[in-house]
Amino acid sequence: MFTNTIRLLAVLFVLPFTGSCRNPHPVATPTRLVALTNDLRVEPANWWTGMVHNTVEVLFHQKDIAKMGVTFGAKAPGIKILKTERGDSENYLFVTLSISPKAKPQKVPLVFQNAQTKETFTHVFPILARKTQKPQGVSSKDVVYLVFPDRFANGDPSNDNVKGMYQGLQRDSLVGRHGGDLQGVIDHLDYMQDLGITTLWLNPELENNQDIESYHGYAITDHYRVDRRFGNNEKLKELIDKSHARGIKVVRDVVLNHIGNKHYWMDDLPTKDWINQWPALTKTTYRAPTLVDPYASQADKKLFSDGWFVPHMPDLNQRNPHLANYLIQQAIWWVEYAGFDGLRVDTYTYSDQQFCSTWCAELQREYPGIGMFGEIWEHGVSIQGYFADNQPLKKTGFDSNLPGVVDFQLMYAIHEALNREQGWTEGACRIYYTLAKDNFYEDASRNLIMLDNHDVSRFYTVVQENYSKYKSGMAFLLTMRGIPQIYYMTELLGSGSEWPSHGNIRKEFPGGWAGDKVNKFTPAGRTPEEAAAYNYARTLIRYRNTHEVLQTGKMMQFVPENSVYVYFRYNEKDNPVMVVLNTANEERTVDTGRFSEMIKGHTSALDITTGQTISDLKSLKLEKNSVLVLELK
Repeated sequence: MFTNTIRLLAVLFVLPFTGSCRNPHPVATPTRLVALTNDLRVEPANWWTGMVHNTVEVLFHQKDIAKMGVTFGAKAPGIKILKTERGDSENYLFVTLSISPKAKPQKVPLVFQNAQTKETFTHVFPILARKTQKPQGVSSKDVVYLVFPDRFANGDPSNDNVKGMYQGLQRDSLVGRHGGDLQGVIDHLDYMQDLGITTLWLNPELENNQDIESYHGYAITDHYRVDRRFGNNEKLKELIDKSHARGIKVVRDVVLNHIGNKHYWMDDLPTKDWINQWPALTKTTYRAPTLVDPYASQADKKLFSDGWFVPHMPDLNQRNPHLANYLIQQAIWWVEYAGFDGLRVDTYTYSDQQFCSTWCAELQREYPGIGMFGEIWEHGVSIQGYFADNQPLKKTGFDSNLPGVVDFQLMYAIHEALNREQGWTEGACRIYYTLAKDNFYEDASRNLIMLDNHDVSRFYTVVQENYSKYKSGMAFLLTMRGIPQIYYMTELLGSGSEWPSHGNIRKEFPGGWAGDKVNKFTPAGRTPEEAAAYNYARTLIRYRNTHEVLQTGKMMQFVPENSVYVYFRYNEKDNPVMVVLNTANEERTVDTGRFSEMIKGHTSALDITTGQTISDLKSLKLEKNSVLVLELK
């Protein structure tokens, strides 16, 4: 059902060929034209030649459109109408088109006619030439920078308030819109490039025309339209093109599980089971282990998967084949149109898992090698690892097809190591035990690793604004296996607790707004400690970018002793890198004899962060809460 079928769901578009089409062209005819030519939705607005997914289902949304038949208004070489299907609402019609591999780019005239009233109109559906550029993918060779568009920089104040949208500028509110936009991100690509960033991940940029908390982007109200307060579809494409020109890839944040309650679907559902409905509002339990638990009740599984995430985010029912196809083709459309290189999947565990498996497989079938990682915000490596592709210990026969996961377990481990005294499994040992379970993944290097993100307290706050601990965490992040991700401002000691408001961890980047007293995008605007933190991160990022040993090298860790954790990254061509973390609140002198299987033959080392040479490796002296990152010579 999902392999070659992309369903053309006719719904309202505003911009031709960029996700929205309004005002379809009427055809001269002696019969009466339908008087509803301004409210036609068509999703997607077009398709392409040469796609693996060459069968596309066009669902049109307009009053009483389900009463109409569909034919071609002229010859359409290589294009066929395979079938039309009505939704439960008479205002939706699914029309399935087949595009021959030999078909050439063309504009396909689809004629809609009501057999009883003879009302007729024509919509021209474009089949475009496919682009030659393919997604570059995202791997452990990259360093990802996570940007919250509304809070990064306001590059175009003219879109701060948009007529007809529920929320405008509310800079005095932690959960209001602050005016950041895509132009603001474009304006500061040079900042990311200087830092050494190779991949940009944007929190969702699609329309969120909600009356509460529309700034965060996770309550989509139009799947084919960039939020006008961020810019438009063309501006997003411009951002991606200009990022690529600087050698920076771009990751899209995908939301499959839910929509915003102001989505047009909620006024007129295509089918009764388009969303998961309950007799009364029922929230999810947020308990993903029910999907893994061999003793779980069906009731608990249903509550987790079908309950709503929050009251203003209706839960989508991906078991509906039309909706499933809609979500698959919508993701493909955006990759093809805008040129994304990777996908981060929000609330991955909450969606129907068979659908998610199909979604991942279909995206990779169209774009082999596309970067992909899912948010598995759970507790325990076995739970997190269950949702990763080809999980080696899985016995259920289910495979997610999800290449990588967002590695919350490793984040929790480094937080504990830097804040808690070592015990048998606690403190520094938690890192050891977490990494010792990497056999739960087919390839742990495909996991996205982090110190913080847009949903958790800022790392600098987690370590009680201790600069030495900050350096330890940053060194760990940029020398560890996996794909390192830095949340905007973490490189400048950004602080804030997720409680009582997520707005505290999503603050404006100083310098991104006209009238800001300081501009931390420039060295002159930073405090001495912020400048040191930025340069420390920059040094490590740029070293990682030029040394394969930290990108794809193997890893060897040693059991922590006396609150000191040591690991090595190594390969056959580069000098090995030794990382020594002293998590104790006092100095430590480390005898390196127990690390001889990695140190053997090496008599000195380069301290990567200071440029100084260590001439004697027999023992290493570390300050309290400190780290050494050494290239062995």
